[in-house]
Amino acid sequence: MSAPGTVPHPAASPNPTAPPRLGPPSKHLLALMIWLCVFPTLTVINLALGDWLRPMDPVLRTFVLATIAVPIVIYGLMPQLHRLRARVATRSATD
Repeated sequence: MSAPGTVPHPAASPNPTAPPRLGPPSKHLLALMIWLCVFPTLTVINLALGDWLRPMDPVLRTFVLATIAVPIVIYGLMPQLHRLRARVATRSATD
């Protein structure tokens, strides 16, 4: 039991058989993960909405693209990529 006012270590698990928690990715790995999500998302949006976006002012076009892409990346793709990273790291740790 931890002392009052202290926070238990995040890697500490109440279940000793549970796998250890994976720390946050390095800045370089996070940048790669973000790129792997953002580039395909923007490509698909541009292919799907290109004719509609083309006549827009560049600032408005960027605003529309960001408004569509950011939720897709943050709520849809990044959680999946973090789960994949955890699976790969866990598999590597057990080999």
